[in-house]
Amino acid sequence: MARELHRASGRSGRFVVVNCAGLPATLLEAELFGVVRGAFTGADRDRAGLVEEAEGGTLFLDEIGELPLELQGKLLRLLQEGEVRRIGAARTRSVDVRFLAATNRDLRAMVEHGRFRQDLHDRLAVAVITVPPLRERPDDVEPLARHFAARFAEQFRRPGVRLAAATTALLRRAPWPGNVRELETVIARAVAGAAPDELLGPDRFPDVVAAPAAATPAVPWPDAQAAFRRAYFERLLAECGGNRTEAARRAGISRQTLLYHLRELGIGRKT
Repeated sequence: MARELHRASGRSGRFVVVNCAGLPATLLEAELFGVVRGAFTGADRDRAGLVEEAEGGTLFLDEIGELPLELQGKLLRLLQEGEVRRIGAARTRSVDVRFLAATNRDLRAMVEHGRFRQDLHDRLAVAVITVPPLRERPDDVEPLARHFAARFAEQFRRPGVRLAAATTALLRRAPWPGNVRELETVIARAVAGAAPDELLGPDRFPDVVAAPAAATPAVPWPDAQAAFRRAYFERLLAECGGNRTEAARRAGISRQTLLYHLRELGIGRKT
């Protein structure tokens, strides 16, 4: 979604991704803001950070909820001032960057517990797009699965590999706690083990378990009882060829009791 927002923005610069959870704070700061030669041991040359690389484009801060508190203040200043200072530099540089951020955490709760800055949250939350989990978007599963299958078939040199209809039905009903990344991994594993032109059936996905079907809501007891009695007496009469005396005998009730039930249920005489 972040890539599509960048594409639709018309910005001419690059789309640059920062994984806020993938690096320790010291390295993440250098990756974001850049360094000047001699700023610390190993900094043997000037190097632009990802913010500068996104000049004129979009910087996507993935997993923003994992950003260390000590960097949150520096990111806030960047958002407010539109300027970046490389580590060890004496001056700032102006940048024209559009910022997008994503998280699977509850940032409001993190703010309340002091783990995320209120001012940074407010600065980021100019426009919020909520992406429901994949289990709530079953119509997206099949096109995504077929897209991944085609992509990995080309990447792994498995021409003609495709998904059977029963497979897409199974994938559609799975809960996908890992969302799209989990679906992508499952498809990659199946395609990697396939033969060229193989139609991938459900047996290729032994770890995928469909979520149980939603339980049918319980109906009121009188309705359920009436439905059972109707089905029972209609089947009983059918088996007895419409002979009510024989039906009463098989049911172990009197003929008068049988007639009472038939009248109450509106079941007419069989011919």
